[in-house]
Amino acid sequence: MAETRNHLSPAEGIWSLRRLPDMDEAQFSQWQTLLEHRTGITLSSGRKSFLETNLGIRMREIGCSSYQAYYEKIVSGPDAVVEWSTLVDRLTVQETRFFRDPDAFRLVSDYVLTRPREALKKRPLEAWSVGCSTGEEPYTLAMLLNECMEGLSLQPLFGVTGSDISKPAIDKAQSGLFSARKLVGMDEALKARYFRPAERNNVEIVQGIRERVCFTRLNVLDLKQAPMHGMNIIFCQNLLIYFRRWRRREIVKRLAERLAPGGLLVLGQGELTDWQPPGLQRVPSEHVLAWIKRQTDEE
Repeated sequence: MAETRNHLSPAEGIWSLRRLPDMDEAQFSQWQTLLEHRTGITLSSGRKSFLETNLGIRMREIGCSSYQAYYEKIVSGPDAVVEWSTLVDRLTVQETRFFRDPDAFRLVSDYVLTRPREALKKRPLEAWSVGCSTGEEPYTLAMLLNECMEGLSLQPLFGVTGSDISKPAIDKAQSGLFSARKLVGMDEALKARYFRPAERNNVEIVQGIRERVCFTRLNVLDLKQAPMHGMNIIFCQNLLIYFRRWRRREIVKRLAERLAPGGLLVLGQGELTDWQPPGLQRVPSEHVLAWIKRQTDEE
């Protein structure tokens, strides 16, 4: 951004500091419809200022002076696909960190440690982090699975897939580089084992973990076409809160289809209430919302 500002004309510089007009209700409704149609994400009226702020930042970056002009650029402009990808990244990437939900990861650990040893020897464990953002969650799952395998004195037969709608987030996740502050509160022994110092106060995931994690871009509205099948663990936290209730149920049903019999599905607390997904059995827990897929599918 600094380099861009150096080339602004005086008039452009003045415009870049000028506050954009408030978005009227018709414009807000137009953006709400576009976002829900393309991503399933719903924005309540209380999130109008959030949308205005994020649109405004991007519009200033590219020199677009009105919400309508930017909307048309997103929908039908020559760079519509690239610009849409950039905007989705701004609107969806959330702050996250390693081992963000200790209770949920403890449940995953217990699940793995209580599986039949023979099953763990014969078939690799497959885990999937849905809405993985910049990669902290899938790398956490990989570290956790590695610890479990070592605790059981087994070979580390496992793989983790991270998926997200944001290409910039996926690109960052694939780099394996993180700010040191992302490790705040993490166990010191795990830090020393799984991270190495890197440039500019960053840390890097060790190669042994990185090579067991892969990433792909995926919109959860397209789960029907997702290639993931027979997953032992599906971790989907802090994603469903952005969707309508009926859409949440549809997403969970699609995820359940991709679980292996006996597989574990972990959601965020409060993301799905008063509904029992078909073919799944609730895990008794006060702190984690999770289900096991029944061995005999009743769907």
